[in-house]
Amino acid sequence: MHLRLRTVLLLGLLLAAAPVFALVPAPAPDFTLPSAAGPNLRLQEQRGSVVMLNFWATWCGPCRREMPQLNRLYAKYRSAGFVLVGVNVDEDRAKAGGLAEQLGLKFPVVFDSAKRVSRLYRLDTMPSTVLIDRDGRVRYLHPGYHDGYEDTYDQQIAELLRE
Repeated sequence: MHLRLRTVLLLGLLLAAAPVFALVPAPAPDFTLPSAAGPNLRLQEQRGSVVMLNFWATWCGPCRREMPQLNRLYAKYRSAGFVLVGVNVDEDRAKAGGLAEQLGLKFPVVFDSAKRVSRLYRLDTMPSTVLIDRDGRVRYLHPGYHDGYEDTYDQQIAELLRE
């Protein structure tokens, strides 16, 4: 009986852990999207930096909980060659921009209203986070968000910055 209980508890802990897909490095699909700051942002122009793409929506509760953690990571690693881009998928850019301002986002936010880039990356979960190495290769994919995922992000960003 005790072994069965331990097995159930262990399985629960594993399921609660951050689902992460370490990928065989493949080139990140390039895109250009309009930015909340004005000029368009092109992924290819970020080559040489470690890039995190965080796909989010205003209607997504976990997205809102994750944003302060992303701000913290951006502040921590920005000067080391880390770029974080929030890719909003809402149709209403004004609403998305307003929420980004309300949440005090310090990282660039771009708008994927047509969901073209989301489809390009084959994402159907909000939020979804993609980590790209300095050579422009997708290395990690995190579908969804639960409290504590930011610890995994932190470790992976540090690892990619060391490479």
